[in-house]
Amino acid sequence: MNSLKRQIYNPFAIAIGFCVLLISIFAVLWILVPPPSKVIEMATGFPTGLYYQFGERLKEEVASDGVTLNVKATGGTIDNLALLSDPKSGVNFAMVQGGVADVSKYPNLVSIAGMFYEPIWVWYREPAFKSEGGRLQVLGQLKGKRVAIGNEGSGTLALSTTLLNISGITENEIHAEKLKPDQALAKLNSGELDAVFIVAAAEAPVLKKFYEIPGIRLMSFDQADAYTRNLPYLSKVNVPRGLLSIQHDLPRQDIQVIAPTATLVTQDHVSPAMISLLLSASYDVLKSYSRLQKPGEFPSSAGMDFPLHADAEIYLKDGPSFLHRHLPFWTAVWVGRFVKIVIPLLVIFIPLFTYIPTAKNFLLRLKLAQVYAELRDLEKNAFNPDLKEKNFKDLEVIERRVNNIKVSMMDSKELYDLKGHVGDVRARLNHLYS
Repeated sequence: MNSLKRQIYNPFAIAIGFCVLLISIFAVLWILVPPPSKVIEMATGFPTGLYYQFGERLKEEVASDGVTLNVKATGGTIDNLALLSDPKSGVNFAMVQGGVADVSKYPNLVSIAGMFYEPIWVWYREPAFKSEGGRLQVLGQLKGKRVAIGNEGSGTLALSTTLLNISGITENEIHAEKLKPDQALAKLNSGELDAVFIVAAAEAPVLKKFYEIPGIRLMSFDQADAYTRNLPYLSKVNVPRGLLSIQHDLPRQDIQVIAPTATLVTQDHVSPAMISLLLSASYDVLKSYSRLQKPGEFPSSAGMDFPLHADAEIYLKDGPSFLHRHLPFWTAVWVGRFVKIVIPLLVIFIPLFTYIPTAKNFLLRLKLAQVYAELRDLEKNAFNPDLKEKNFKDLEVIERRVNNIKVSMMDSKELYDLKGHVGDVRARLNHLYS
């Protein structure tokens, strides 16, 4: 029993136990704060569209930081939202067109940032609007026309449908066809269509294919302000003459278009390190996207459907964290993980350290009290001659235990007082039995 007590109160054993506890808690927190993945799956759009091209540019940027970004071609925004919300798809980032998503259906998705304007371009054949002077100025003029409104799963289809509905145009009043951009391009070129809706940034490669079609023009939305007031996720954007193609003089005069914002979206449990990585990379990519947006206008926190992730909001406002500003990406990640683990440990153990002296003093008092209790029993039995031999043996055991007690300099007085009292008891026994 005495041996067991010595083991319990052994400072070395206590220190070992504390270290084991500390290491165990650190290991648990290390598991609970996992490192970001080195592989990103990003849903974009058609290979001819800017979503896909933007993903390819991001892929090049993040590769220098040891991260592989796999760009997945899709049908567009609706497909991207379905993939992003499906845990089995493996997709953890996606490009999404503003104004398309029913946010209530995707409670676990958040925005990282708006990346660029993505105007809705309405290309039309002049001969189809002879009665209006060859000009398409309001969507109401499309009644009775053959119009491509975007393919299934695309943001173009969702937005064009919304615009037609708000313009009072029903499905029965136009000959609508749900076509992919290349299909719509071919039919417009052959004269089988009168107009084509396409949502794309000014830098999108797909727009270049429309330039050489003879007799086509771009619609100027004369009611742009009305649309943006009714649909707040849209912005009015001015397009100077010849901006898309100086060679082909497109557009042929200054026009105004309406534009949602293309947004990078992810799940709400995304690693903050991945947010920092992709935002940093996007700044470099977007330097070349200057046709419609002002320098430094994107990435932006405006024009998004999904709530902005807290870490993205901080990044957009204050820039990268201290660690990511001064250290290589993965070095910053591992240092950041270590800090996130150490801080909770300090929160746990710093208050604990303040109680250690009290606990240590309590244990010492407990040991001394046990000895005093045994001494009291000895004194009670001292007047029984039959217990003489037993009393001396018990006293020797007590003396050995007291001599083995180790205390700090601050507790020396209590130990020496106890030794003096043990000596007093031995003196009393010697006097009684002499």
